[in-house]
Amino acid sequence: MEEEEDGGGGGEAGSEAAAGGGGRGGLAGMWDRLRGSRAAGGGRSAAAMAQRGAEGGERGPAEEGGEGEPRTGAEKGPSGAAAPFQPPEGGFGWVVVFAAAWCNGSIFGIHNSFGIIYTMLQNDLGEGEKDPTLEFKTAWVGSLAMGMIFFCSPIVSIFTDRIGCRTTAALGAAIAFIGLLSSSFTKSLEVRYFTYGLLFGCGSSFAFQPSLVILGHYFKRRLGLANGIVAGSSCLISVPLPFFLKMVGKAIGLAHTFQVLSALMLIQIFLSLTYRPLLPPSCDSQHDGQDKLGSRSVRQQCWAQMRKYFNLRVFRRKTYRIWAFGIATAVLGYFVPYMHLVKYVEKEFGETKKDWILPVCLGGMSGLGRLISGRIGDCIPGLKKIYLQVASFVLFGIMCMMIPQCRGFEAVIVICLFLGLCDGCFTTIMAPIAFELVGPMQASQAIGYLMGLMAVPMTAGTPIAGYFNDYFQNYHAGFYFAGVPPIVGGLVLSIVPLVHQRMLQKQRLDSGKDKMLTPEAVVNGTHGVDESILQNLP
Repeated sequence: MEEEEDGGGGGEAGSEAAAGGGGRGGLAGMWDRLRGSRAAGGGRSAAAMAQRGAEGGERGPAEEGGEGEPRTGAEKGPSGAAAPFQPPEGGFGWVVVFAAAWCNGSIFGIHNSFGIIYTMLQNDLGEGEKDPTLEFKTAWVGSLAMGMIFFCSPIVSIFTDRIGCRTTAALGAAIAFIGLLSSSFTKSLEVRYFTYGLLFGCGSSFAFQPSLVILGHYFKRRLGLANGIVAGSSCLISVPLPFFLKMVGKAIGLAHTFQVLSALMLIQIFLSLTYRPLLPPSCDSQHDGQDKLGSRSVRQQCWAQMRKYFNLRVFRRKTYRIWAFGIATAVLGYFVPYMHLVKYVEKEFGETKKDWILPVCLGGMSGLGRLISGRIGDCIPGLKKIYLQVASFVLFGIMCMMIPQCRGFEAVIVICLFLGLCDGCFTTIMAPIAFELVGPMQASQAIGYLMGLMAVPMTAGTPIAGYFNDYFQNYHAGFYFAGVPPIVGGLVLSIVPLVHQRMLQKQRLDSGKDKMLTPEAVVNGTHGVDESILQNLP
């Protein structure tokens, strides 16, 4: 090729000029060396342009990829590098949205309706007056199940990355189905700690988390809307479920009620099969690193495998660390209103007939908030979505602290409407923010570790509020306590976009300095020296 030969000649001439310049001393020798570098750079540029032209001629139109078809992470762009993944923004993704909505509604509908199951468990044992600690013991059945959802999340992230969303979700739904079905064949409270608390709780975690991750495979521009539809549609199942359980429990008993609930998980097993992944697995290929592992000791191999499966790369991002810490702080008192509101109105206002209105208002407004916030989140660019979470947490905390100021049952209902709205906004926007912070390839790990961090404060908040209730003999201190962490956590979250912006500015500044110092980025290889000076040199 003539262009390559010209380029090679330019490189040789540059080498000779550099060699000649090396024999001269002083300023003139330096100019000669600069002129030699310029000639060598020109030769390399000509050769590179010729090679790119040859590659461009060999590439056919079929390899460019259709404009209307989404690209997967494995496709290559015109330069040979991996092209950015483009989700289809719909299509089969709406089937996945329906499956995820069923998953969210059935799982959290059962968990949020544990108050009905709690009463049925006590009646089934028939020892309410004999054992004064029966209520405490029975409460652990539901507490274990709810806690397992969050405690298992980091492990679920590993399974999701290694075996995919579809297999993980189907496996979790099967475990939850076995847990609920086996709970119907025993009356022992200790056995139900295992069947309902551990099996159903662990299965719920494995089934729920992939439903958040798989949406990022099908949506990006509409991800907030998809999450809002999933979260809002799930309320169509979770809101009426307490009434359904109360009616069915009286008619067929607790054992058969568990069997009916297990049917919801059986349906979820088949719906999980729709989680067809579009992104390639984030883990390395099976053959990657095998030679390196073979030359290491057993201890080094074990450590390498541990680092491979327990991927902590998301914590290297400063913005993710601040975001996770802020949310973990905010949820310390998050479930206090859900646990104590019904008891509060019974004690303060003597309301026992209409107390069911409170959880209905919480659930209904949560569904509406999820739909609204999902659409709003799509209109907010980048990490500015976090400000929606900030507003939700701050308003949630203020509403909690206003509960003791209510002078009537109707005022508490208004508070519940705002609490449900804030809950919907926080829940829906969590997954889109995770995708913005770490990208789609590490979103599963980010969500899993976040939920794992949420487990301890979310579990500890309600007992702390209960301790305040016992100590002060009223619920006021508990609600004041519940309002402080969301406000503090919201203020912490507000600095995440600011930190992200500063990091971007610093990165641009560093890249600008690198371009000034790198020879390939210097115009004509002159390193900023005026070309007229070089031409006037002897």
